[in-house]
Amino acid sequence: MKYRKLGRSGLKVSEIGLGSWLTYGTAVEKQTAVDCIKIAYDQGVNFFDTANAYNKGASEVVVGEALRNYPRESYVLATKVFFPMGDGPNDKGLSRKHIIEQCNASLARMGVEYIDLYQCHRYDVDTPLDETLRALDDLVSQGKVLYTGVSEWTAAQITDAAHTAKQLGLRPLISNQPIYNMLVRYIEKEVLPTCEKEGLGQVVFSPLAQGILSGKYKAGQSVPEGSRASNQAINRWISSYLKEDVLRSVGKLEDLAAGLGIKLSQLAIAWVLRQPGVSSAIAGASRPSQVEENVKACEVLLTPDVQQEIDSILEEINGFVPIW
Repeated sequence: MKYRKLGRSGLKVSEIGLGSWLTYGTAVEKQTAVDCIKIAYDQGVNFFDTANAYNKGASEVVVGEALRNYPRESYVLATKVFFPMGDGPNDKGLSRKHIIEQCNASLARMGVEYIDLYQCHRYDVDTPLDETLRALDDLVSQGKVLYTGVSEWTAAQITDAAHTAKQLGLRPLISNQPIYNMLVRYIEKEVLPTCEKEGLGQVVFSPLAQGILSGKYKAGQSVPEGSRASNQAINRWISSYLKEDVLRSVGKLEDLAAGLGIKLSQLAIAWVLRQPGVSSAIAGASRPSQVEENVKACEVLLTPDVQQEIDSILEEINGFVPIW
């Protein structure tokens, strides 16, 4: 495993992170989740990402229980706050009340004394930015949180937050968690340059495009049984990727990967990690074997010729915008 600094901070995270969205505490049996986390940890993964909103806290419970087997200082635990956790008017968003209460709830669910990286899951237009940033800074002062970040914020929102933190003398945000993969590249235009300027590293999610870039879905073929796309409870996002032109291009990428002697998933993750602004690629896994396969992407070095060939293939579906 290789490690990269997270933004301008001194925190080092594994190039491959393990996520729990749509898997742990949701569609994957608890023991399988524990097994995946064990394999990841044994392979050198130190970055584990979850969120309070993942099945209303169930994911945090599973991840926390699994990580309890390891020294607390040996891993980086990340979770998030924003989405509704109840029906009350203050049970969502980034108000001081919701942030403080949900941080305490996440700590209790995961059974830890502190969260390494606490992230704002989305931007809250209903709460003054300074209120949000002050609440996050207070949690750091209290020792409940070590670092703070955001997820899916625009370049303008990140710039505003960075400048506001400087003006108020608050600790800076160190990370952004956006979607980023071969099929969804919007961050390249403004978000990546802005984060580089402001000192935020990217911990990107969905590097395999919900499994599309694993090669299991083929053009002209039905969805495989047991796959994420066949699960009606969690296939809301993946369905938008299942276009014939997209799958044809993915097939060409798989052929390219085979010619290099690697899996398509490894090619896709290596492509994400080619970006120096990306600190970690967060890949989910529903089987331990998937974790082992994904971790090997750290060993893949894409030559300029290979990158050019990838760009040529992706140009065929330029403009594709999935729903996620």
